[in-house]
Amino acid sequence: MKDKKTRIEKDSMGSMKVPFNALYGAQTQRAVNNFPVSDIKFYKDFIYSIVLIKKSAVVVNSKLGHIDKESKNFIVEACNQILDGKYDDQFPVDIFQTGSGTSTNMNVNEVIANLSNLLGKGKLKNKIHPNDHVNFGQSSNDTIPTAINVSVSLNIKNSLIPSLDKLIKSLTKKEKEFNSFLKLGRTHLQDATPMTLGQEFSAYKELLIKSRKRLNNCFLNLSRLPQGGTAVGTGINTDKNFGKLIAKELSKNTKISFQETPNHFEAQSAQDCSLEVSSNLKNLAVSLSKVSNDIRWLASGPRSGLGELIIPSVQPGSSIMPGKVNPVICESMLQVCAQVIANDLSITLGGLGSVFELNLMLPLIAHNLLFSINILSNSMNLFRIKLIDDIKADKDKCKNYIDGSLAMCTSLAPIIGYDSASKIAYEAYQTGKTIKELVLEKEILSIDEVEKILDPKSMIKPK
Repeated sequence: MKDKKTRIEKDSMGSMKVPFNALYGAQTQRAVNNFPVSDIKFYKDFIYSIVLIKKSAVVVNSKLGHIDKESKNFIVEACNQILDGKYDDQFPVDIFQTGSGTSTNMNVNEVIANLSNLLGKGKLKNKIHPNDHVNFGQSSNDTIPTAINVSVSLNIKNSLIPSLDKLIKSLTKKEKEFNSFLKLGRTHLQDATPMTLGQEFSAYKELLIKSRKRLNNCFLNLSRLPQGGTAVGTGINTDKNFGKLIAKELSKNTKISFQETPNHFEAQSAQDCSLEVSSNLKNLAVSLSKVSNDIRWLASGPRSGLGELIIPSVQPGSSIMPGKVNPVICESMLQVCAQVIANDLSITLGGLGSVFELNLMLPLIAHNLLFSINILSNSMNLFRIKLIDDIKADKDKCKNYIDGSLAMCTSLAPIIGYDSASKIAYEAYQTGKTIKELVLEKEILSIDEVEKILDPKSMIKPK
């Protein structure tokens, strides 16, 4: 009896049983059988980038006279349908596979070829082959590194930078809103001299502006595509103009300016560009972690913490303590930042997989880069919408901390000397009196002088 659940597909190693309705073939099924490791699949953005490469390649190869127009048209149509999201379930290979990503490259080749043949059924003169047509003039060794650059560029441009821009804009708004709110600065978790809450938020904004600049600078190296180097960078089995023309075609399809790398040997043998991007993602994560930690400390309380900030209530905070509200958005962001920092280490170790003419940890690098970009983009959107946009400040609590602070004696030091100011600070701590009360009590300065010198507003900028 014929098995209707599977069909027989063949490759250079022999026959394989493949799910009957699957668009992929024998090589994909071998990879599925060989690598049942994590059940983690590539992000669809990465798969789509490979499909974009295949689409661009067949257009270029047709123009160069290597692929007939009829085959080209059906391959392009197949690619378009995949890019429309109709076949996302046809890419089942685990990310922990062959280090070059050949299994996923062939998965895409097979799906495109089989879909092209279905679309061209009764019309095609010759059957479209995954290697001879879809993969013509390419190798996994230049295609997968190119897909990394393309997918990362698209995700930074379309997701990460817009999320970052919106968060910077929201923080800028809060900086202005809080600019008149006087508060204590803190160093070493101890009271320091006064500042404004707006000044504190300006630091958060500036950190993210610097991260945005670093990320935008990554596009220079991301734009240099390895495609055209084929197996080891020499360009064997491809047209001498292929690299230049496919970069141009990909630029047209993505609205991002790409170019052929000036050195295919470097572009394929190492992952220097991925390390640069990952490092900058890590920098952004460290900055976001600082912002998140500061905000949850400043919002601690409401009765026994700092309580200078009032965060929006988004969900009950405890299953046992009624009425408790926790800084859950900050905590979510902190976990994202920890994951991105861990991903950077993984990508760095992946960079050590560069041996002779090829990096052998490309799937690991690709997945973790896109993972970091994805969770950072989503987390920044949530951080802005559910926290920053509606965060408030307790102006009275901020002022009360200033009035009782021992750090107020800092402004006395240039007038009465460091040692004398220190004695006043120590006595204030011992007696519970304020700096102002002691200075007046000891008649060290007149009332007018005290009001002027100990005015917090005079302490928030250079004289």
